[in-house]
Amino acid sequence: MLRYILPNVASSIIVLATLALPTAILSTTSLGFLGMGAQPPQPDWGLILKEGIGYIGKAPWISIFPGLAIVYTVLGFNLLGEGLRDLLDPRLKM
Repeated sequence: MLRYILPNVASSIIVLATLALPTAILSTTSLGFLGMGAQPPQPDWGLILKEGIGYIGKAPWISIFPGLAIVYTVLGFNLLGEGLRDLLDPRLKM
């Protein structure tokens, strides 16, 4: 099994993991924003966004920078997954 099957599915497993990671990040962030995730002593992007909503008029950077961090992290993992898929998929090679 390690000799025949694992080398053929390793690329698919790597790509699926890098494409599933943004979903997990967004899920935990949304739960933190709704108050069902991490509690205040623990750091969480959703919790920071939730607490920054009250200060959006006076200090918008409290919500803008964690939001940008979420966007760039999710976009980065999606681009990494797509790049690995293009690199490792033998059906796309000509």
